[in-house]
Amino acid sequence: MDKDIEAIFLDVGNTLRIVVEDPEFMRQARHDLMALVGTKESEDQFFDGLNTRWKAYRQQSKASLIEACERELWTKWLLPDYPYDKIAPLAGRLTRLWRDHDGRRVPRADAKATIIELDRRGYILGIIANTITETEIPDWMEADGVTKYFKAVVLSSKIALRKPNPEIYWEAARRVGVAPSKCCYVGDNPVRDVQGTQAAGFGLMILFMEPATLAKEPPNIEVKPDYSIRETCELLDIFPPRKVAERAG
Repeated sequence: MDKDIEAIFLDVGNTLRIVVEDPEFMRQARHDLMALVGTKESEDQFFDGLNTRWKAYRQQSKASLIEACERELWTKWLLPDYPYDKIAPLAGRLTRLWRDHDGRRVPRADAKATIIELDRRGYILGIIANTITETEIPDWMEADGVTKYFKAVVLSSKIALRKPNPEIYWEAARRVGVAPSKCCYVGDNPVRDVQGTQAAGFGLMILFMEPATLAKEPPNIEVKPDYSIRETCELLDIFPPRKVAERAG
């Protein structure tokens, strides 16, 4: 690597964690979501309506690069016909169940070891993620014992900005006190993540070649990453120990 990278920011979905189909887990999430709302509709009717409104929200958020907080997501977009006073306090739990109905999210097998080693090598680590949940990522980090390795966690649901808006990248760089030119971003979206990273002036962009993402959004031949990887541990081939870390040791 010929650039003096000080900070490495990582995406979460399909980069540090993947979705695994678990039919019973998914069925239970659908059941619990309907019970929490208290709907009288059939499961098909309820989720058909939710999916239609979800697609409308996604289209709007991608166009505006603005992310709704959980409360707004559920009271304005996904369940606008239900009483606000009932749905608003449930927003956090509803978001988690909505995500769980797609499958169980589990960390990649080599993610934790790679995070620990990058930290040991002297890199500042952070997370930049587009996500509708405000608690799921911090909860996963705590459960997996990696919270202490990340100096900044910037979530679109918390700051109301979405990638590829360069401001979400600049906010992350500000939080760790590192110039964008000395930051790297690792993400799986071959268009959004590459465009946003480069627009923000980050020194390096590494694309995680995740088949599930590439099937939905093929790479843009006009916008190319600096590196492409297929395993998290490949980051260790790109980032050697920093000299400052060696002197400190």
